Amino acid sequence: MKLEDELYLVESFYSFQGEGKYVGTPSVFVRFGGCNLNCKGFGVEIVKDGVTLVGCDSLRATNKTHFKDSWTKVTDENFLIDEINSHMIELDFKPDIVITGGEPLLWHKNLLFVHMIKHYLSLGFNLTIETNATIEIDFIKYPFYKNITFAMSVKLKNSGEELEKRVNKRAIKAISYNAKKSFFKFVMDKNHLSTDEIYKITKDSDLSIYCMPLGSTADELNLHDRAVAQFCINHGFRYVDRMHIRLWNNEEGR
Repeated sequence: MKLEDELYLVESFYSFQGEGKYVGTPSVFVRFGGCNLNCKGFGVEIVKDGVTLVGCDSLRATNKTHFKDSWTKVTDENFLIDEINSHMIELDFKPDIVITGGEPLLWHKNLLFVHMIKHYLSLGFNLTIETNATIEIDFIKYPFYKNITFAMSVKLKNSGEELEKRVNKRAIKAISYNAKKSFFKFVMDKNHLSTDEIYKITKDSDLSIYCMPLGSTADELNLHDRAVAQFCINHGFRYVDRMHIRLWNNEEGR
C-alpha cells in the first residue's frame, strides 16, 4: 500500500491561529499523523511507554508507534467533513481551516484528503496548510492547491536535520510561484540567529518572512523571544509570537 493511501487523523479542534500571517484568526485545526522529519534539535521531550521521545512540539503526530491510540484511520470521505463541521455548529461565521501535522503534504495525493480540500474551497473557506515544504506538489495535476495558503515552516539548522533533508528548493519554488498567499515562518532561538540560511531559502521568492521563538511552553519562549524580535528588527523580517503557547503552553486542543 502506498503512503498516500493511508490517512490518519490525530485531532481536530476549534481555537485561534497562534502564529504566522493570520495570528489571532478563529480557526478549526485538523491535525494529521505522519512526518518525514524528526527535528530532535527542538528538544521537546515526552516520556511515553517508558521511552523518552525527542522532537518538535507535535510529537504525538509524528510517532504512530507510541501514540497509536490517538491516530484514527480515515476510510470514509465524509468523516473529515463531519469532524470539521462539528466544530462549527454554533458559529455564525466561517472560521479559517488550518491543516497541520506532522507533515500534511505527505497526503496531498490521498483521495480523502483531496475531497476534504475541494469541499471547503467550494464553500469559500480560507484554508491554510502548515508544512515543512519538503514535499513537491504538481500544481498542474492538482491546480486547486493554488487556492490554498501554505505556511512554509522550512526547518533551519537548529532543527537538527541535515540540510539535504530539510530544504527542498523545488518544493519551495513550486509553492512560492503557484500559491501566492503563502508565506515563510521560521522557528528560531537565541543561539541560532543568522540571515544566511533564511536568505538562501527565500531568495527566489517574494513571499513574506515571519520569525518566531522556539519553545513549547511560555517559559521556553521567554528564553528566546527578545533575541528573535531584535533579530527581526535588525533585518526587516516580521516577528510573530506563539500566542497559543503563551496562553496554554502545549496543551492539546489549543
